[in-house]
Amino acid sequence: MIAARTALAVLSMLVLAGCSTVITGTPTAGTTLERRGPAGAIPPGLERFYGQQVAWSPCEPFATVRDDRTAFRTKGVECTRVEVPLDYARPDGQTIRVAMLRRPAEDQTHRIGSLLVNPGGPGASGMVAAASLVEHVQGTALGKGFDLVGFDPRGVGASQPPIRCLTTEERDAERLDNDVDTSPAGVAQTEREEKDYAARCAERVGTPLLATVGSRDVARDMDVLRSVLGDAKLSYLGFSYGTRIGTAYAEQFPATVRAMVLDGALDPDQDPVDEVVAQVAGFQGAFDKYAEHCAQTARCPLGPDRAKASAKFRALVQPLVDRPIKVGDRKLSYDDATTGAIAALYDDQLWQLLDQGLAELARGEGKVLLFLADSYYGRSGGEYSTLTDAFAAIHCVDDPPLTDRAAVADADRRARAAAPFLDNGQPPSTALDVCAFWPVPSTSKPGTPQVPGLAPVLVISTTGDPATPYQAGVGLAEALHGRLLTYEGTQHTAFLQDIRCVDAAGIAYLVDGTLPAEGTRCG
Repeated sequence: MIAARTALAVLSMLVLAGCSTVITGTPTAGTTLERRGPAGAIPPGLERFYGQQVAWSPCEPFATVRDDRTAFRTKGVECTRVEVPLDYARPDGQTIRVAMLRRPAEDQTHRIGSLLVNPGGPGASGMVAAASLVEHVQGTALGKGFDLVGFDPRGVGASQPPIRCLTTEERDAERLDNDVDTSPAGVAQTEREEKDYAARCAERVGTPLLATVGSRDVARDMDVLRSVLGDAKLSYLGFSYGTRIGTAYAEQFPATVRAMVLDGALDPDQDPVDEVVAQVAGFQGAFDKYAEHCAQTARCPLGPDRAKASAKFRALVQPLVDRPIKVGDRKLSYDDATTGAIAALYDDQLWQLLDQGLAELARGEGKVLLFLADSYYGRSGGEYSTLTDAFAAIHCVDDPPLTDRAAVADADRRARAAAPFLDNGQPPSTALDVCAFWPVPSTSKPGTPQVPGLAPVLVISTTGDPATPYQAGVGLAEALHGRLLTYEGTQHTAFLQDIRCVDAAGIAYLVDGTLPAEGTRCG
């Protein structure tokens, strides 16, 4: 996920299953009590979590925003929450609850186990992701052999308590504040707002939860879920930032991995600033391909000259800095227009919407770009999901903050050079982002994961992926001693998206452990 501010900030925000025992009693109507764990290895002191009984029930009451309610009506899915320690160093202390959605395997007689799914973000709902994948696994060996299980990481979506730092009104107002001024006064104003946001998160969420929402703790939760679901070993599918969660699990529980598909990878060795610069360069590459497509249409909003497309885009969005466009009872800001365009660059199937949005913008209208920005930020039915607040909270504990102003300015300069379509024309900014003021310290840093005994993993990387550049997948496959599958395309992630070659390879690996041949390319 990325969010728009300065060119830098645009990308710095952006085995066999155990036996099942149904517990008798008097559950609520529509609820099934189940105990499948404990299964597999259990860390000392955590037995009550690994062997807990759970209650599966209809999913719709788990929805927190309108779009979730639609997803949770998917036929055949069921939901529950699992209790985990807030702090694994104090398992007898406070607990929280992690929410899961399950679509049972079609062939329970030959069921292999559960496939745990996370879509990344960080902060995106794994429950919604799993519901959206149901139609893609229906009738396949994957759908027949695995329970498809999506989970909302701690603090996210239906998990409790949620990470909510701003109200809907406060978030809407924040999106109208562009923060493009990089003068000393502008930097001071931006940093006051970042400090205020961090303070609100500390007050409204609490530092105990904020301190424990990082990927290392999420991986500990995943191991609890594995056991509760009755699996002696973990089968996992992680997309985008979900690959970081998978890597964190592999570091802590290498011998407990059965199979792991990591699609749209983050390189664990990469410096965070280098990662940001590579990501903006990826979006520039996607923008250039979009501009090439657009130039072949009769009414391209960017004109027929692809060499001038970045400048034309900037000319369309720049006036919004001072004059946002009214859209109903709201307004389209410069940030929202840029974010909406970025959202459409994630997948070439969204290019037609971007055509419409930019054509509207040229006419002084903003409905489509605001819709795209709302989708990106998780706003539906006039309310926000936890996505944006969770993104900040997780990012700030997963990566060391950048507090050297000279390094901040240099990073912004490099990002502007890498993605000229996002350059607002201001000098590089020295403004520190919210993580520099975060109320709890980061808990991770880049480095090569140590994974002795890890089963072979499959990393999928797309050559034209705008959000997680191809080389990051190469780096992750090398770091985990895994197999790399290359997809030739322009989109973010590829597995279970009806790409026959990719799906066949991924499903064969997950079902029977067969890896694609070294050097396999699809597309």
